[in-house]
Amino acid sequence: MVTLTPILIGGYTFTAVTVQLPKTTLLTVSNDKGYIMCGALDVGLLNNVLADRKIVAGRAVGVKTIEQLLKAPLECVTLEAETLGIHAGMRGEEALLKML
Repeated sequence: MVTLTPILIGGYTFTAVTVQLPKTTLLTVSNDKGYIMCGALDVGLLNNVLADRKIVAGRAVGVKTIEQLLKAPLECVTLEAETLGIHAGMRGEEALLKML
């Protein structure tokens, strides 16, 4: 099952997506500039193989809900996210507000 939900953070609308898969759930919250995601995100791939795309993204591990993803510290972020002031250890919702 796939669930799309608009969510407000700091008065700005983002899109939360939950994908229920066998034995796991994928979680993302995004806007038109970037996104945060659960541990399934391969930041190394984005930084190396897809570097030319300049993807703004961050990964939080150990989260099971969108609410947890928003509150969790990011474990790692892409190089492009760093150019916006997003860094590892920053909470998900703080990182999203830097993607405006």
